[in-house]
Amino acid sequence: MSKVKPRKAMVFEDKLENFSPKRKKHGLHVPKAVPCTIGDRLNIAILLFLYTLQGVPLGLSAAIPIIMQKKHITYKEQAQFSFSTWPFSLKLLWAPIVDSIFWPKFGRRKTWLVPVQYLIGFFLLFLAMNINDWLVFTEDPNTTFLTLMFFCLNFLAATQDIAVDGWALTMLRKENVGYASTCNSVGQTIGAFLGYVVFITLESPTFCNKWLRFTESTEGLITLQGFLYFWGYTFMIATTLVAIFKHENNESSQHDSHDLNLYQTYKLLGDIIKLPSVKTLSIILLTAKIGFSAIDVVSSLKIIDKGIPKDDIALIGLLSIPLQIIIPVLITKYTAGPKPMNIYLKSIPYRLLIGIVIAVIVYFTPYFIDQDGNVSMFYYILVLSSFLLHQLTMYSMFVAVMAFFARISDPLFGGTNMTLLNTLTNLGGAWANTAALWMTDFLTYKQCSTNENNTCSTETEINACQTSDGKCEITIDGFYLETFLCTIFGIMWYQYFSKIIRNLQSKDLKHWHVDAKKHSKL
Repeated sequence: MSKVKPRKAMVFEDKLENFSPKRKKHGLHVPKAVPCTIGDRLNIAILLFLYTLQGVPLGLSAAIPIIMQKKHITYKEQAQFSFSTWPFSLKLLWAPIVDSIFWPKFGRRKTWLVPVQYLIGFFLLFLAMNINDWLVFTEDPNTTFLTLMFFCLNFLAATQDIAVDGWALTMLRKENVGYASTCNSVGQTIGAFLGYVVFITLESPTFCNKWLRFTESTEGLITLQGFLYFWGYTFMIATTLVAIFKHENNESSQHDSHDLNLYQTYKLLGDIIKLPSVKTLSIILLTAKIGFSAIDVVSSLKIIDKGIPKDDIALIGLLSIPLQIIIPVLITKYTAGPKPMNIYLKSIPYRLLIGIVIAVIVYFTPYFIDQDGNVSMFYYILVLSSFLLHQLTMYSMFVAVMAFFARISDPLFGGTNMTLLNTLTNLGGAWANTAALWMTDFLTYKQCSTNENNTCSTETEINACQTSDGKCEITIDGFYLETFLCTIFGIMWYQYFSKIIRNLQSKDLKHWHVDAKKHSKL
């Protein structure tokens, strides 16, 4: 007859069991792995660096519309240029190619990462050589040509994103995969900050003379051409270092046991999309950002239209950058768990409310500018406060949904699976933002000050108004009408989808994955 151990002894041995390195070998209870960055810190740093490089073209794509807005282009032209960011929303079309075709000796992800980043470097240098003629020294920029050029640049950056997203799932240990979303968010934020805020502020003579110089100058500390040259060479050097010193080795061998050819990968993609859970998630991601679109893309351009200097807007972005970096780090411990979408849902009502506040601030902007063009400091405090709150909700949603993607993605098909989910959320934002810019002009109604029947809706009517010494005045600003409609839609969307989202994140992983053996036998 065996002797029964005292209760305290049993509890003590159970605690020792959790610390025994042989517990798995001897069949003992294995506690759930918890995130620990020891051993993965270098990999996290590399991912952060790669995502930072990826953010630079995105930042430049955000800076170009600011420059064009000062040249008085229409919102329809802004909507046209916004198509240049669409590759990040269409990368699903070529993600299977990136995921299935590679040179094993060089590395599954490096096969694409290295040549694509070299091409980005070459392309930035090419832009640097021609940007003065295309944009800087002309009062009538060729929007169509600029859209094409930056579309190509973002196509390359999107391809780099496919490779990095797939590599993130295998570069990090399983318990640390949640940090991939943090690297993505923080890295892209830093890169976009460098490509947008740093460029806009240092390129502005007004900002440099006010804050950085003792002797005034008619030029900023940098030029767009010089900035493009710098990042072109940076990409070339950084890519060389990654190619030489970072090896994939066998770190992804466990995940690549079911390598698929190109046909099998596209077949896999189709089967993933057919999953009921993915279908429902697709509808959610494609409509989630409609409620925020007017504020996200039109509000800053409206503020500039009302007389606020573009470098002041960039300075506000500069002051908010610490928050943008800290937020993902702080909420990682919440999003790394089994229900990251709780943070996503909690952020939506606040983001909608802040959008209304921003629209009110935009409306009253002229009241804070005196006759000499000086802007009240109180106004900047209002804008900065609302912008920080907006960033808090936006990045909370971003990190949460990225963590959710990392949790439900099948690492066997990391590049395709992760890219499918990222593409859906990017496409949801891209089409909503483009539509918001286009609808701003469509919903805006004007009238000539000297002729009530002249609506200034065509070039002929505008010229006729100017000929009669009149001015085309806005009677209904489409931005405010659009903000109202988007907010109403956002409230209704939240009421309908919140319960569905909670149910989706509670589903077992089998509802998100397809049979790998089935596709390997095709």
